[in-house]
Amino acid sequence: MIVLAAHGTRDPAGAVVIEALAALVRARGYEVRVAYADVRAPDVTTVLDSLSLGCGPVVVVPAFLASGYHVRTDIPAQVEASERRNVLMAESFGPARELVDVMAERLYAAGYHESDHVVLAAAGSNDARALSDVDNAAHALALRLGTPVRVGYAATASPSVADIVEQAHGRVAVASWLLAPGLFHRRVTESGAGVCAAPLGAHPGIADLVLRRYHRALRTAAAA
Repeated sequence: MIVLAAHGTRDPAGAVVIEALAALVRARGYEVRVAYADVRAPDVTTVLDSLSLGCGPVVVVPAFLASGYHVRTDIPAQVEASERRNVLMAESFGPARELVDVMAERLYAAGYHESDHVVLAAAGSNDARALSDVDNAAHALALRLGTPVRVGYAATASPSVADIVEQAHGRVAVASWLLAPGLFHRRVTESGAGVCAAPLGAHPGIADLVLRRYHRALRTAAAA
């Protein structure tokens, strides 16, 4: 059993994307339930407590692009608050190769041209480790595109995407390091960039990553 734990958003389109991603994983023969770390119900504790005892090993896969507060503190606390024991925690998503590939695909689909200045748009965090994950994603995208990539944030950290766009000389193409639609992506689309890629969304490559994180968690537990 996989519990796919996403951030949560008040935007219904964001929840649709997470459910679609879960459906892609289910289509490969796995049981998947969706939970949210914040904003939206059900939370991880509620989902874990709703599972039958006979559903087999449960692995919580954080659908997060960086290992910030929710991944390292919030979700583990929700797991601990559950009455269910022997729940495994998988690694978060990013910055995995599959995600960078999807991000580049979305950027090209939005109309990116090699002459554009490229900005990777991320949510932002106060956690240095999460910001390091974002920097690693930007470096991987730069290698993928063969051009420099700056990091801009939709909230919390700086510089903002809008600040970079305002200071740029030439057209700016924004690659979205965001999983689903919501407030952060709306801020990115309002930045004034010439090209703004869609969020990573429900993509077969990301479904592959969910399963890779799931199986790695099982292997790690078996080897312990």
